[in-house]
Amino acid sequence: MGTTEKNQEHAGNSSPYLAIALAILTVIAYLPVLQGEFVFDDSTLITGNRIVKASDGLRRFWFTTEAPEYYPLTESLWWAEWRLWGNNAVGYHVVNVLLHAVNAGLVWIILQRLKVRGAWLTGLVFAIHPVNAATVAWISEQKNTLSMLFYLVAILLYLRFCEEGRWRWYGWSLVVFLLALLSKTAVVMLPVVLLGCVWWTRGRVIWKDVLYSVPFLVLSLVLGWVAVWLQYHRVLVEIPVRTDSFLARLAAAGWAVWFYLYKTLLPLNLMVIYPKWQVDTSYWGSYMPGALLVGCFLIFWWKRGTWGRPLLFGLGYFVTMLFPVLGFFDQSFFQYSLVSDHWQYYSIVGAIALVVAPVAAIGRRVDQPGRAVGVVAGVAVLLMLGVDTWTRAGVYGTAETLWRDTLTKNSNAWIAYNNLGTVLRRTGRVQEAIEQYEQALRIRPDYAEAHNNLAVALANQGRVQGAIEHYEQALRIRPEYAAAHNNLGGAFANQGKFREAIEQYEQALRIRPDYAEAHANLGNALQRVGRVQDAIGHYERAVQIAPGSAEFQYVLGSALEQAGRRPEAIAHYEQAVLINPDYVEAQNKLAELLATPPPAGVTSPSNP
Repeated sequence: MGTTEKNQEHAGNSSPYLAIALAILTVIAYLPVLQGEFVFDDSTLITGNRIVKASDGLRRFWFTTEAPEYYPLTESLWWAEWRLWGNNAVGYHVVNVLLHAVNAGLVWIILQRLKVRGAWLTGLVFAIHPVNAATVAWISEQKNTLSMLFYLVAILLYLRFCEEGRWRWYGWSLVVFLLALLSKTAVVMLPVVLLGCVWWTRGRVIWKDVLYSVPFLVLSLVLGWVAVWLQYHRVLVEIPVRTDSFLARLAAAGWAVWFYLYKTLLPLNLMVIYPKWQVDTSYWGSYMPGALLVGCFLIFWWKRGTWGRPLLFGLGYFVTMLFPVLGFFDQSFFQYSLVSDHWQYYSIVGAIALVVAPVAAIGRRVDQPGRAVGVVAGVAVLLMLGVDTWTRAGVYGTAETLWRDTLTKNSNAWIAYNNLGTVLRRTGRVQEAIEQYEQALRIRPDYAEAHNNLAVALANQGRVQGAIEHYEQALRIRPEYAAAHNNLGGAFANQGKFREAIEQYEQALRIRPDYAEAHANLGNALQRVGRVQDAIGHYERAVQIAPGSAEFQYVLGSALEQAGRRPEAIAHYEQAVLINPDYVEAQNKLAELLATPPPAGVTSPSNP
């Protein structure tokens, strides 16, 4: 980043056209996502999330810890989008692309206010950089785009406070920062960024600036603690993510910074799951990337009065915003890889500006022929970035293309084999799915999810005993694996072993009391052994947890009918048909009961 000249771009007559051009180019680069589907964890977090679908979902997101992560503002957006788009992925993609386009515009405005050369061009490169496809083309990463929007607005408001001294801008900056944290806590480093911006604009930081940052720091510490607590007590309870030492984490953090810089400058061979590094702490070379990084900072600080100043600011911003994902705090994704493209969405601006700003400065100093050559070269680079982003966005089009692309580039990505297997199984290609699960287990024999999924596929082929063996293996690896207990119960039920099935369903519910499928399955097993009243209680609990399930409404109606509670049975059959008008079994049962006169003394409800 460098200082500006008088003729640098300012908010003037050309700004609306530049803003429109930025938005149009962003949308063009991401047009392939409009044909995209839900991938990776999109179904878990959005389309298959019962809280998103629940009428009281907003209350539960904001005032409970039912969700594994506390991002209530993002989850509220999903809650609203579900009511607008449902299972249609296009609407979600449009929102994410538009959020990204706005973020690119805000990057431009902030860098312009900081008097950084090439501000608009930096915003454009940010908009069409292929690394950012991991955020923009992946629907559930609206966590990134939404939090980035509030994060950038908070910076802009704070800069205005610094320029004008009006406390209302400071207050609004603090409020907007809170919204950013409530969207995703990856923005916790904003207090440090604000101090960096002050240092960049004034050349020094005084105690008053530090005091101004304290309220921002308090918000970061509180919401950051909540995020870490939920990770360790909700998400990572049964997942052994990392067992390496602090020295290994420190060494890997140094590797990660250079990895992200490399992917920014040369975005080749991008993938969802990169190979997971193994750090040898006994080898001195493992620490060299980190030592080199520290050396760079020392040199830049030494030369901060001249050429080191922009390098210190740009690289400092880059590393600061990467800090939460450098490996010092565990998160579930670390079980797959220590790096990921979507983690540098916030930080990449610093690296881009470090390249664009000096190029813009050189362009202003060369003569007209040299400038023409530079423009042609710049357009060629932008075109390559845009084409790469278009291509990368297309890879996220379907789950199958995403996982096949990953396996082409990383043949040891066991989660990719597992997830591809699930895609194949759900599309009826069960034998192909089995092969993928088996490959995942060859790479990682203790992968409980792959054992469970392989068992499901074997059960689909009628190989119940083989399925039972893999369910039991999954439970040996993870005794508290509720889904495996539930599925094992289903396998026992298929063999007519209802008492064993009941034990497994009860185990699943001990682990996850709100497991609606296990309640329904337990109800089925209880009904088969004649415990109809007990079955009704579990069906009612399943309906309470998932009122939008036509199947749960139907089985509850069936149990109530068996218990002689005809009016209640009719009501639940009606509800099943209301939820799914094509539910033939529910329609037949409802028609049968309504056509049959009720026993004496029993009043049948009118058909709506």
